[in-house]
Amino acid sequence: MTSYDDIVAMTTDWPGVTADSWYGTPGLKVDGKGFARLWSAREYRRNNVRDTEVLVVMADIDEKPALIDASAGVLFSTPHYDGYGAMLVRLADVNPDDLVGYLEDAYRAKASPKLLAAFDAD
Repeated sequence: MTSYDDIVAMTTDWPGVTADSWYGTPGLKVDGKGFARLWSAREYRRNNVRDTEVLVVMADIDEKPALIDASAGVLFSTPHYDGYGAMLVRLADVNPDDLVGYLEDAYRAKASPKLLAAFDAD
């Protein structure tokens, strides 16, 4: 299982990424814009989800349904996120390579052209 600490260690090496609070939970931002965060205890209770760690990752709204459908339950949404460009990722079940791809896509959607150029140069 990939932990949130693993995710922070990996992504804070990306240009402009900071680990910060976002909606009251630990999150990741680039250029001050959130692209991933942990779900809060309140969100677990409200949605009756018993997973140990769920990560909210920004996603292209048009690609989100196909990604969720193809994920065999690793990715999901709740009514709160329906119609919004964010998907939920079960960290206990996600393939680490797939997770990196989801995070990179979310980063690319939020980062400035200057930071993307630095990211792609690495």
